[in-house]
Amino acid sequence: MGNEQADRTGLDVTTEPAGPVLLREPAEGTPPVIADASALAEACARLAAGSGAIAIDTERASGYRYWPKAYLVQIRREGAGTILVDPIAVAGDLAPLRAVLNDAEWVLHAASQDLPCLAELDLRPATLFDTELAGRLAGYERVALGTLVELLLGYQLEKGHSAADWSKRPLPVDWLNYAALDVELLIPLREKLEAELDAQGKLEWARQEFETVRTAPPPAPRAEPWRRTSGVHKIRSPRGLAAVRELWQARDELARKRDRAPSRILPDSAIINAVTADPKTVEELQALPVFGGRVQRRYSANWLRHLQAARALPASALPAPAQPTDGPPPVNRWADKDPDAAARLAAARASLASIAEHHRLPVENLLLPDLVRRTCWRPPADLSSDAIAAALAAGGARPWQIELTLPALEKALHAAAS
Repeated sequence: MGNEQADRTGLDVTTEPAGPVLLREPAEGTPPVIADASALAEACARLAAGSGAIAIDTERASGYRYWPKAYLVQIRREGAGTILVDPIAVAGDLAPLRAVLNDAEWVLHAASQDLPCLAELDLRPATLFDTELAGRLAGYERVALGTLVELLLGYQLEKGHSAADWSKRPLPVDWLNYAALDVELLIPLREKLEAELDAQGKLEWARQEFETVRTAPPPAPRAEPWRRTSGVHKIRSPRGLAAVRELWQARDELARKRDRAPSRILPDSAIINAVTADPKTVEELQALPVFGGRVQRRYSANWLRHLQAARALPASALPAPAQPTDGPPPVNRWADKDPDAAARLAAARASLASIAEHHRLPVENLLLPDLVRRTCWRPPADLSSDAIAAALAAGGARPWQIELTLPALEKALHAAAS
């Protein structure tokens, strides 16, 4: 895809001298949103007649809805054009789409964000190419889709709707143009990145990474998700933490029932303010920011009831000051707790940083930092190459990562405090 893209009939572009071409709408115009079985069947026939990999993206309603489902699925394939599917409207008629997509290679940007909601629709790729991950492995410091498209293809994608409420119906035309453009250039971007990875000798590394993303299981539920409440670090006492937990759980239950983002039910800041102020009456609660609003006043008695429940808990039911973890302690405590472990980690970090710089890789893509910390804190009893390689593999390291880092890591694990 070269400069001829700018000459496409009907393409609305704005060009600055020697700058990227700004794309405002798709090459073939704004695609209609497919919302019934017959239109989907026709679109799937076009997809099946197309050729090559299939570019896919989704739009969710994060920040508006509780469930992270897809409210729009964008699909593009050579010979088929761009197809926009409303998966809510055609939820019971997706079999034709599965028949086309599930045997194909998909091209996505930041695939781990889209694959879960597509899997809910029973849409799963046979193979995968992730342009964001490819950009990281190729050595690009900035890997947003718009940035890579501008750098490698010379086009600028109009921004502005990524955080929109995609559950809205009907979807505005400018939103649909934005969504369609997100897949319009994915295939040529993939071709550029694949060629670059091949030239750098990293294509096999990328394939291993893509397969790991494709086959990753759903993340395990967090044991205590309420601890991620923004500002919870301000709450020091176990009783206060119990109050945060009570309000968080009450908010989460209401958000689930109403399918609204929890922050739209009650902001984190309001939870922390309520716990800090510790109101004893509805009037005291409503005097706090947010709680005095028209909508919140209806729920005041409910929020107060949960604050009172936290006050009544026995000491044995209060949460611990910090969440239990099976990992090593914070790194800043290693020197006191285990100086040899601190020496191992320092040596490993220095070596891995050097390897990453040499290969133009982010060090976190070379080897997961958590795996490095765990390995340095509790190395295998047998420090042979085979034992260390087995420990890395058990921790999720890919073969290319083990091959690249094993000699340096083996040396680092023999380091000791001076």
